[in-house]
Amino acid sequence: MTSLTLTKHHGLGNDFLVAFHPDVADLPALARELCDRRTGIGADGLLVAESKEGYAAEMVLYNADGSRAEMSGNGIRCFAQALAMRRGDLDQQRISTDAGERTVTLWATDDSNTISARVEMGEVSTLGEPEDWQTLGCHPDRPVAHLSMGNPHSIVGVDEVAAVNLADLGSKVPQINLEIVEPGPELHGITMRVHERGAGITQACGTGACAAAFASKQWGLVKADAEEILVHMDGGTASVSFDAEQPTRAILTGPATHIATIDVPLT
Repeated sequence: MTSLTLTKHHGLGNDFLVAFHPDVADLPALARELCDRRTGIGADGLLVAESKEGYAAEMVLYNADGSRAEMSGNGIRCFAQALAMRRGDLDQQRISTDAGERTVTLWATDDSNTISARVEMGEVSTLGEPEDWQTLGCHPDRPVAHLSMGNPHSIVGVDEVAAVNLADLGSKVPQINLEIVEPGPELHGITMRVHERGAGITQACGTGACAAAFASKQWGLVKADAEEILVHMDGGTASVSFDAEQPTRAILTGPATHIATIDVPLT
């Protein structure tokens, strides 16, 4: 019997398994098996690392349900930590993803299991209204934005994120990542909850934080001159900023924590 070595990490409670060059034919099935929180190890997704010329590595993301996703802002920080552990350095990394190239800058923290990472997340662009959006029943005066960070997001401004039945709303549009946001508590902060495509409600979402920060700036929920926007999520807080010369290009900063290294038998 052969085995597969995995590392498990989380970015603000959004947890991932990382596998380097897994010799497995059916990766979606492997993701479903490993990510199951009752019969597997448990995670929001499986990150597969492969070699690619000109890059530190190629990252392929499978959600917990086995579907393939283009990008994850928390996931890529976890991936970069796993790659740094494997390489034995904290050098800057160019990583290839299904959403394009991403550059990650890493630095150590006081916790030996945790690094901080800054990710150049690419362009925020506008999407059309997703299918079945009208089933959510949003009031026409409520602010709504449909945006892409390489993956699809719908952001809704609400009075109080804790009062929303997010599981019900997310189940109506499972093909997109749904974020609900309220302003504050700081003038340059927002509070966000997320229902992710392929995973359900998660503790945090990095691409969603970028999309929500961009929408919130447009809506005036944060100060127009804010150099960084703090995005408070169930699992913790990330920082989002935008390139001064290209204001639709997002930069995400947050932690990644190594939880465990695990050998899994393969039958």
